[in-house]
Amino acid sequence: MSSARKLLEMRGVSKHFPGVRALHDITFDVYAGEVHGLVGENGAGKSTLMGVASGALVATEGEVHIDSDPMSGDPDRARELGLAIVRQEPALMPDLSVAENLFLGMPHAKRPSLSALNTWARGLLKHWSEDVTIDPRDHVSTLNPEQRFIVEIVKALECEPKVLVLDEPTEHLASEDVERLFERVRAVTARGAAVIYISHRIREVQAIANRLTVLRDGEGQGTFDARNMSEDQIVSLIVGGDLDRTFPAKASEASTRTVLSTRGFSGPGFSNVNLDIRAGEILGLAGIDANGQREFMRALAGIHRGSGDVTLLGKPISIRNSQGAKRHGIAYLPGDRHREGIFPELSIRENFSIRSPQEDAALGLIRSGSEQRRTVDAIRQFAVKTPHGETPIQSLSGGNQQKVVLSSVLAAKPQVLLVDEPTQGVDVGARAEIYRSIRETARSGVAMIVVSSDAQEVAGLSDHVAIFSRGRVVDMLSGDDVTEDRITSSVLKSTEQRDRHHRPVAAFWKWAASNSAPLVMVAAAILFLGAVAGMWNPFYLSPRSLTGMMTFAATLALVAYGQQFLMMVSGIDLSVGPTMGLCQVVGSFFLLQELGPGSHVAGWVLLLLVAMAVGVVNWILVEGLRMHPMVATLGTFMAVQAISLILRPVPGGMIDGDVMMALSMKVGIVPVTFIAAVLLALVLEFWLYRREMGVSMRGLGSRQEAARTAGIRPKLARFVAYVGCSFLAGLAAITMIAQVGIGDPRAGLTYTLGSIAAVVIGGASLFGGRGSFVGALLGAIFITQVNSVTVFLRLSQEWQQYLLGFLILASVALYSKSREKVVQA
Repeated sequence: MSSARKLLEMRGVSKHFPGVRALHDITFDVYAGEVHGLVGENGAGKSTLMGVASGALVATEGEVHIDSDPMSGDPDRARELGLAIVRQEPALMPDLSVAENLFLGMPHAKRPSLSALNTWARGLLKHWSEDVTIDPRDHVSTLNPEQRFIVEIVKALECEPKVLVLDEPTEHLASEDVERLFERVRAVTARGAAVIYISHRIREVQAIANRLTVLRDGEGQGTFDARNMSEDQIVSLIVGGDLDRTFPAKASEASTRTVLSTRGFSGPGFSNVNLDIRAGEILGLAGIDANGQREFMRALAGIHRGSGDVTLLGKPISIRNSQGAKRHGIAYLPGDRHREGIFPELSIRENFSIRSPQEDAALGLIRSGSEQRRTVDAIRQFAVKTPHGETPIQSLSGGNQQKVVLSSVLAAKPQVLLVDEPTQGVDVGARAEIYRSIRETARSGVAMIVVSSDAQEVAGLSDHVAIFSRGRVVDMLSGDDVTEDRITSSVLKSTEQRDRHHRPVAAFWKWAASNSAPLVMVAAAILFLGAVAGMWNPFYLSPRSLTGMMTFAATLALVAYGQQFLMMVSGIDLSVGPTMGLCQVVGSFFLLQELGPGSHVAGWVLLLLVAMAVGVVNWILVEGLRMHPMVATLGTFMAVQAISLILRPVPGGMIDGDVMMALSMKVGIVPVTFIAAVLLALVLEFWLYRREMGVSMRGLGSRQEAARTAGIRPKLARFVAYVGCSFLAGLAAITMIAQVGIGDPRAGLTYTLGSIAAVVIGGASLFGGRGSFVGALLGAIFITQVNSVTVFLRLSQEWQQYLLGFLILASVALYSKSREKVVQA
């Protein structure tokens, strides 16, 4: 390899985090045409090293060159130079579609026109497999872990990178997709590119890699020919000594006490399962992924609904939800640790005690001493590598996170333990410790069910193995038959090809999960309410009434567009109302009849500059000072309102009548301001879904870290959002001038909550990533209509709140239920 071209060169790379030395003086080279394995325990520095290589992290010391070009701390630059990375946790944005994620993952030169996006994305997915079941229009949040990894891998492969980094790429893949991945890896190196293959599965690394580098505790242990080393030699380098990697001894005597039985148990993805699990034994479930084994386990855990007979210690039980399963003594260790296992913002102590709070409670209060003591005991028992129990769990390595989750589940003292992928993403050292913990738990009398995609793991852990195919148990292995070869043989004989059947989702629920559903629902509510009000009081549909509603709706819509800008990137602006008032107050000093055109022009310019200045201040508070958007904009709310009251303690400054007339112009019965609001909504909607910046802002709100690694600049995007929000509030203040006609510092206060309500009614998410400017327009029309209808129908003011509250709850409930239906399909 020494004569080949170096495609990645890292010299003297060190990376320090506060109080932690993650990498120290690492030298790492990758040559054209080779697969270079990178192995080490969790926390050894593998992902950190690749984070530096990909630009997601900046090295404290050292140099990085991609094909001889220097690179540092810029993911977009790394991607343009030819490096693509598939991360252990896919860097996808859940509220964006598969097609949009693929689009943002491409270098700019390879991105297609957004008008042909879905067709382009469908073609990319076909390159992976002709029978791929992923729809490019589906939101990533609806995909299962395997599908997310396939999308991530396809995204990286289609960049045609010079250097492809694969970080634990096979953890969620079924066996045929692993082989498909290996074929793609060989094709990448055949065209002269390089692949860095990171995995805890040493046999996989030896099978695919030419050379391998070992890391331990952030330091390199050398680079070796992958095929000239034994597995034991590699493991010794990884852990710094010999390691007993054999599985713990299995149960020597079979228990006669049946703990859990199922008869005719059926549910989403499985049917008519009859199984018995005895005390102290481990039942393994094997089969090609998505053939019912995992779905069966999740139904026992109460995550999905199952039907049939389930008995616990001889007594029939009903499992309606996860809380019910827990009450019956059934505990579940999820396989998707990042999404379902840990609470990343909480400490180890909180993550440990959260599943068994009753152990620390006395008279309804948590005893901190008991909680601390149990946490310390668990850290010691499971050998969790951490300085103390208050360490945030997200700062731990994957193996230590898994140990904390396992200890948390066992702390609830279950009678039945369901374990999904017990060592996924875990290094060999932690894996052996987890195996021992699982077997010791079984010896204590707990009945256990284990699902794993690793046949060797299933064989080594299990006393019996049930083979699933197409949702049914087709074989049962016991005793000496529980071997990796027999499991693999039984799986292949029972299912020659993968069953990719998915439960069909009713068309209504699929539609309800789409972005268009809130728009149709709000539009229908507007028409229905208008029809009822028109029949009750004909004057409601009179030209004067409709003109007045459209005038007020235009103002609310404009400020709602600004709020939508911010909610799209997970922000919010409570200061929009006072900003509108301040803009109007500023205008009241310049837009006077006795002043000339020069003063009027200065007034309009100053009005908008003041609005944008508020946006800049909000951005500085949130981005620069790291304040929560709600706290920052609440402070701005009070400051801006105070300035308005200083300038105009009482309303004053009559606006020029000609200005008022110009702002009140109509086309027929339709105010020009309303026409402008509608046109602006359409332009912004097109920008949001058909322009790169709009898709990028949605991606940022959906998941910031994934967006950043895709080359999106969070600070710039948020600057655009905050200044854009305040600018639109300034435009709304201009339309409000025609309604108020005087400098009133309190005139805009009601628009803060109104704008938030309009955006939420229109389908936006308070967490970011989802929304619509057309939806915000419809939400503004509906709110204005409700305010008008209650007057025409002579209803009390409470009805305004009833109607608005009902629609907000109905829209959110419908969307949540529809997403649940789609995800479970």
